[in-house]
Amino acid sequence: MDPRRRAGTRVWIVETRVARELGVSQAPVREALRDLATLGFVDTKPYRGSWVRKPSDEELLDAIEVRAELEALAGRLAAMRRTERCVTELEGLVSEMAQAAERGDAHDNALYNTRFHARIVEAAHNATLSRVWAMLEPFSRTYITATTPGIDLHYLTDRHYPIIEAIKQRDADRAAETMRAHAAEAADLLQLRGTAEDNREGA
Repeated sequence: MDPRRRAGTRVWIVETRVARELGVSQAPVREALRDLATLGFVDTKPYRGSWVRKPSDEELLDAIEVRAELEALAGRLAAMRRTERCVTELEGLVSEMAQAAERGDAHDNALYNTRFHARIVEAAHNATLSRVWAMLEPFSRTYITATTPGIDLHYLTDRHYPIIEAIKQRDADRAAETMRAHAAEAADLLQLRGTAEDNREGA
């Protein structure tokens, strides 16, 4: 699919064209579109086709509520099961976020943010948790932060240090609460963004 197509635009996705571009049959393309439709990122009409859609703020807030509990569990388990290598890697990812913040690079900051949370889920060593968390990854908080005008990338980075400290100290309760609060702050950012957009439209 053309990477220039933006979420929310009514650009029809032609299965045969996608299959040809990827060098596969239509069957896996059709299956992938069904999966994306289940996640809410593609709309499909029988006998007409599919197109990319942008999740609403309400859908994102719903997803954040669920992710908050999943990541609280991930933080708790990671604090109990983490290795020294895990802590080192988490510190390295936040360092990469900080460097991206210095460059003013929101894309890279969001990329390392996503990897940071994925590493905590991995450190939890719970396959079911990993599968369910991955289903909600398209609704990642990085989608929210990367699309918030004027967001302070240093602030976004600094929010991760208390998480590392709790996991490093093997404080399961604090890790869980810190992860839950972290997700709640993402919901606040989303609501602030929505308010700012409403104000611009009403101006």
